[in-house]
Order: sequence, then C-alpha cells, then structure tokens
Amino acid sequence: MHRKLRLRNRADFSRVYRYGKSFANRQLVVYYSAKPDTERFRLGVSASKKIGNAVVRNRMRRMLKEIVRLHEAEIRDHVDLILIVRAGAVGMEYKELEKSVLHVLRKASLLKPSGR
Repeated sequence: MHRKLRLRNRADFSRVYRYGKSFANRQLVVYYSAKPDTERFRLGVSASKKIGNAVVRNRMRRMLKEIVRLHEAEIRDHVDLILIVRAGAVGMEYKELEKSVLHVLRKASLLKPSGR
C-alpha cells in the first residue's frame, strides 16, 4: 500500500474516531470519515494487544493492507477509514478475511457502485 494512502498520525486517527461513523461484523470494525481534500482514500489499521502478540498483530495488519491494496479500485475516494481487528479474525484464512473485509466495507457503503 502506498505511503500517501496511509493514515499515520494520531490527530487523523482521533478525528476519524470522534467524527466518523462505524460499522462492524464479528471480525472487523470500520470507522470512516469524509476527507474531501484527499484524492483517494486513506487507510489505518489498528490491532490491539487483546488479539495476540506482536507476530499475530503484524500478520493481521499485513493481511488487511494487502486485501485493501488488491481492492483499492473498488473503494470510494475522499474518505479516511480505519479497520480494527477483532479477536474473531485471528484464525481466519486469507480468503475468509477478504470476504469479511468486503462485507464490512459494503455494509458501510464504502464500495463504489458496480457498473451493472
């Protein structure tokens, strides 16, 4: 995932948590907030110590970033989003996690309408 597409500083995370909306499923929570001055979307991933040690948390972060990278053309522009990993996501295979990410993004209306 490109550096410009990452949420990095605390102020951005706080703004999204405070003023954004959230949707969840058993594995993930997504917080999002409109950000008109960005050309694309920006992503932050949060994995607390509750879900496991550093190896587990970093693996989950890498998997989520890769899923979003592969589906970045489908995600709405001009939005900041934070994906929070829940304990239910830890033992999942890649394909299951991908389905879960797309489900929570669809639920939050963060996917572009398909051209059908």
